[in-house]
Amino acid sequence: MSMSFLELVLLAVAAIYLVILLSLFFMQRRLIFPASQERADLAEIASMTDRFQAVSIEGLNGARLTSWFAPATRNDGRTIIYFHGNAGHIGGRVERVLPYLSVGYGALLVGYPGYGGNPGKPSEQALYAAARANLDFLERQDVDASRLILFGESLGTAVAIQMAIERPAAAIILEAPLASIYLSAWARYPYLAYNRLIRDKFASIDKIGNVRIPLLLIHGERDMTTAVKFGRSVFERANEPKFGLFPTDAGHNDLMQHGMPEAVLKFLGELPA
Repeated sequence: MSMSFLELVLLAVAAIYLVILLSLFFMQRRLIFPASQERADLAEIASMTDRFQAVSIEGLNGARLTSWFAPATRNDGRTIIYFHGNAGHIGGRVERVLPYLSVGYGALLVGYPGYGGNPGKPSEQALYAAARANLDFLERQDVDASRLILFGESLGTAVAIQMAIERPAAAIILEAPLASIYLSAWARYPYLAYNRLIRDKFASIDKIGNVRIPLLLIHGERDMTTAVKFGRSVFERANEPKFGLFPTDAGHNDLMQHGMPEAVLKFLGELPA
């Protein structure tokens, strides 16, 4: 029995839809992790600070990852471990931690696999493994957990949340957090987002309730990359003590110009000694 014209059209549409879905499935990590292969170079940030030194840290499957470490100069030894977002590399994050270095905080900019010249391929589990290895490094540097500040930016907020569940720390700071990869995908492509097809879920919305350290969450109301509703959802599910800042004129990448450094320093200054 021959098919009608309408049936042929529907079959063609279904075939195109399936092709698009399969293409997105196999390309999803390229979309989630647009890793910069450009090597992170300390010489390029020399004009900003000389505090950082490159450190080699063993990641997943023995891969040697390069992170940048600036030891604390404060007497209390408080140190920020910084998990950056899904674009660029650690070389582009130095300016973001300068306000904290300038008052003596230490900082460890975590190098991810596949980013900034590091070997390996990024994935949710690979980023978690890199984070654990960097935390182990700080422990070997005698940075006590009570002095440790977890700081996540964008996708890095999911890494910070996972580490806050697994490891002790003094506090956690989340800058423009996502709720999950699925929810971000559904917001943009509601007819193409299926949670079961997503390999790297970064489901912070389901994990934040297990974080039990002081939280500062900052998210711009005009964020066009990760909608502020996701940051608000994460904040609502978080435990006390928690502090939220939602600048009305800020987007995704300009929170430094909308009060974030001042809010971070105030938050850190009010933590128990």
